[in-house]
Parts: sequence; structure tokens; C-alpha cells
Amino acid sequence: MEQRDYYILLYDFYGNLLNNKQQECFEAYYFDNLSLQEISENLGVSRNAIHKMLINVQNKLLFYEGELRLFDKNKKLELILSDVDKNLRDKIMNIFN
Repeated sequence: MEQRDYYILLYDFYGNLLNNKQQECFEAYYFDNLSLQEISENLGVSRNAIHKMLINVQNKLLFYEGELRLFDKNKKLELILSDVDKNLRDKIMNIFN
């Protein structure tokens, strides 16, 4: 899996644990494909500040996954559920939604 995709998946699990500025910066870079310069102009901070914030966010996402393992557990659960009857799988997935 490409590292960019991995960060995006981790963000799906842990994005709400970041503050609003971190979320805005992450989404602008990873979802809107804005450059560091474009983000810095939009937010009124230096390009270097955006770079540091993105590194900080990446480290936080990796830390959260290291501690909570939600992404890893979800992958394992999906593998198990792929072998389960569709009706039962739907009932189990409804618990998590």
C-alpha cells in the first residue's frame, strides 16, 4: 500500500482526534491535492509551518494506530467476514455502523 493511501485510511479512523487546523491542513493536502505553498497562502502561515504541521499530523496518525490498532483490527475483521454468510455479515456490519 502506498504511504499516501495509508495516511488517508488512518485519517478515516483517527481524523476526529486532530484539531480543526490539523484537519484542514491534512484535507487540503491529501484530498484537495493543494501544494504546501497553496495551503500556506490559504491559511496565512508559512510554507514551513504547513510542512511541519503535516509531519506532526502524520506522526499523530501513526501513533494512534500504534496504540489503538483500529485499522489493523478492521482489516482482520474484514478478512474474517469475507468467509461468513452474507446475512450474518450484514448483521455484524450493522453493529459497527
